[in-house]
Order: sequence, then C-alpha cells, then structure tokens
Amino acid sequence: MDKLKRVLSGRDAEEPSGLNEVIDATSLGWGTRVKGFVACFAIGCLCSLLGSCLLWVPKKGLTLFAVFYTLGNIASIGSTLFLMGPMKQLKRMFEPTRLIATIVMLLCLVLTLCSAFWWRKEGLALLFCILQFFALAW
Repeated sequence: MDKLKRVLSGRDAEEPSGLNEVIDATSLGWGTRVKGFVACFAIGCLCSLLGSCLLWVPKKGLTLFAVFYTLGNIASIGSTLFLMGPMKQLKRMFEPTRLIATIVMLLCLVLTLCSAFWWRKEGLALLFCILQFFALAW
C-alpha cells in the first residue's frame, strides 16, 4: 500500500529532503485524499446521471443535459486531483501521448457550455457532449 501511495503521489524514487518534508507536512493525508476522490467522483456521476434524467424535460431538457453532463465530467476529472495532486495531474494530461485527447476534451467542455448558453443550439450541445465522451474514453 505504501508503494501505491508513493507512485500516485509522485515520490516513487525520491529521497527525503527538506523540501519534501515541507510538502508532506502541508499536503493532505492519504485518507483525506481518498475521501475527496470518492466524494468528487460521486458528485460527478450524480451530475451526469441528473443531466441524463433532465434530458427529457420539455424545451430546456437538452440544455440542462449539456450543462449537468459537462459539470459531471469536470467533477470526475477533478476527483483524480485528490489522488495525484494538481501538478502531476496536469503533467500527465499534457504528456505527448495524451495531448490531443486532453485538448479535444477541454475544447469540447467549453464548446458545450457555449452552445448551451450563448449560441442556444441544442444540437451542437449534444454533439459536443458526445465528443466529450469519446475524448474522455480515448
């Protein structure tokens, strides 16, 4: 279990130093990280599920779906920040092998919200939600 903690926190082969001790003293404990991950992931799943249920509401259903689905994806992606930490998460997201998927995902998140709020195009919002799903799965 300690090896898993070291790998996820980015301290796989590092030797203890003064800076690492300060970072360890100011960072969240493993139990708190897991609780934050579970809570944030559950909120993300709940938002996505709620968005799917709101899809059938007359007139505003597709817009509500797009907004809640996007918020659910943001919360689900944010949940991994608790396990790895923000900097390591960003470094992994922007690795060359994941760069295209990350850019497509972030672009689709923004375009979904733009099409739901400013452009008022439900078809585009649905298209961008589908592209979000594929980019996240990629």
